Amino acid sequence: MDFDFGARDEAFRAEARAWLTAHRGAATRGRDWERTLGAAGWIGLGWSEAGYGNRTATLTQQVVWAEEYARCGAPPRSGHIGENLLAPTLLAHGDTGQKRRFLPPVAAGEELWCQGYSEPGAGSDLAGVRTAAVRDGAYYRISGQKTWTSLAHEADWCFVLARTDPGSRRHHGLSFLLVPMDQPGRIEVRPIRQLTGTSDFNEVFFDGARARVEHVVGAEGQGWRVAMSLLGFERGVSTLAQQIGFARELAEVVATAVETGAAADPVLRARLIRQWAELRAMRLHALRTLGGPGDQGAPSVAKLLWANWHQRLGELAVQVRGARAAVGPADWSAGAPYEIDAAQHLFLFSRADTIYGGSDQIQRTIIAERVLGLPAEAKGAV
Repeated sequence: MDFDFGARDEAFRAEARAWLTAHRGAATRGRDWERTLGAAGWIGLGWSEAGYGNRTATLTQQVVWAEEYARCGAPPRSGHIGENLLAPTLLAHGDTGQKRRFLPPVAAGEELWCQGYSEPGAGSDLAGVRTAAVRDGAYYRISGQKTWTSLAHEADWCFVLARTDPGSRRHHGLSFLLVPMDQPGRIEVRPIRQLTGTSDFNEVFFDGARARVEHVVGAEGQGWRVAMSLLGFERGVSTLAQQIGFARELAEVVATAVETGAAADPVLRARLIRQWAELRAMRLHALRTLGGPGDQGAPSVAKLLWANWHQRLGELAVQVRGARAAVGPADWSAGAPYEIDAAQHLFLFSRADTIYGGSDQIQRTIIAERVLGLPAEAKGAV
């Protein structure tokens, strides 16, 4: 199988690289950067074929843009949830009115989104969602709590998985709702304070928050199907860009191992080589499955591969540094918030990789039941 990019792709790569080089110096994370990207046509690549978005781009050109963005070290995206998760979901399951209302502001960088999936007690197993949405005329009224909600403090909208059938259980009776965040008194966003005193995530409380009936995606009660489709989009083109970041992290770990002398240990050196080889294999796997026929197991296989790979890299990142990996910033004072360095962040944050977005157990169950056709796991067994 030929994994090389064609001449048109490479020309597109040169254009993307030149634009990013010219603009990244003045870039800041947030709405201004999203609007800059939107004005230049870099958000919503390929949507133009459906009558939305900006410029025309093939699937391979979308991969090229994602890779170049990651490679140049451009700012983290505030709009990636809207572009990479909500938009493909609307293109697949939304009606014409929903696409016309929500896709153009995402493509322009004007509206930011967050994801209302995980709850206390329903994190990796989304079928346990308890947030309720009750029909009230032209609206649904939503009550419940979501947690680990990235960018909720910046977002204009949230797509929420909620239970619209009060007597339903597990994946039945769920709906996928588009909810405006500007509802004072009905929606409260609280930062989740970490041990460092800083906050990367939020919890969101809904107290009668309203979502319009026409903003249910895929019809009432079809939320599980829509939600699972979205998770598949989460592991598409963005996976290849993610691997560019992984390669950069691996290079930093190798450089540190050489600097500290840890690379002289043949066992550790062999582990670093294995990390490099596995990363190459993951890239080829992602390219092989990109845009291919629907394979229910491919997203789960990809998640198992990269999550465990990244976790092992985090362990290596602190191991090659030795004792200094456990030391905080020199200017820290008691009680003050502080930032951990890149290697410490890699180690600590990667511990969650095998949990969020569907734990390893959930992914293996999907592969076993939906791909291999094995008997369903017994529910409620002790």
